[in-house]
Amino acid sequence: MSDLLQQLAQVLEQRKTADPEKSYVANLYAKGLDAILKKVGEEATETVIAAKNDDAEQLIYETADLWFHSLVLLVHKGLEPELVLKELERRFGLSGLEEKARRKD
Repeated sequence: MSDLLQQLAQVLEQRKTADPEKSYVANLYAKGLDAILKKVGEEATETVIAAKNDDAEQLIYETADLWFHSLVLLVHKGLEPELVLKELERRFGLSGLEEKARRKD
């Protein structure tokens, strides 16, 4: 699975220099951070609505959009998806309460 994320991140990195008239992602990059953040927020909201509507197919679709736009954000900020996977791996096996308590330190 991380191979797919890495491949997608490489494509998104290439889109930084693509023509905004020909690439959706290049267009987002050209609009800047606020436009990317707006898309992440919109996709998060649509994911919540799909879940509330108990629509599994739509929930999968919207989650894919949310993950995609989150990856666009990471690449825009110069961060590799592998860093997020490493953070999830670090948390694996910790209880949520234990992990949250560690953040307060």
